[in-house]
Amino acid sequence: MPIINVTIDGRSYRMSCGAGEEAHLASLAETFGTRIGEMRKGFGEIGDMRLQVMAALTIADELLEVRGRLAALEAETAQLRAATEAAERARSDDAARAAAGIGHAAERIGKLADALSAPARRPGEGRES
Repeated sequence: MPIINVTIDGRSYRMSCGAGEEAHLASLAETFGTRIGEMRKGFGEIGDMRLQVMAALTIADELLEVRGRLAALEAETAQLRAATEAAERARSDDAARAAAGIGHAAERIGKLADALSAPARRPGEGRES
């Protein structure tokens, strides 16, 4: 496991991480350090441990909020997928009904065309006496 040094709030920490995760861990440490620095500006010197805990809690709060929004978006996506599938089924049913209607109309037109193209009979013709 690789070991890297990260700096958080002016202090250096040796940390281990998975292979290839060094840059990610350094970025996380930088984000956390920035958050602590922002809180220090807002609250002043209230103790390093208290600042770290407050920064961790604000990040945890943001994470919970994002998870809630993600869950809401996933639910909305599922509803939209269901609506899309229902609309697709309805469209398919409509297309099938339209095709059947066109087929029936074509049959009737064919029968009418046959009837119109048949030789006309005169009264009395074609009857057997």
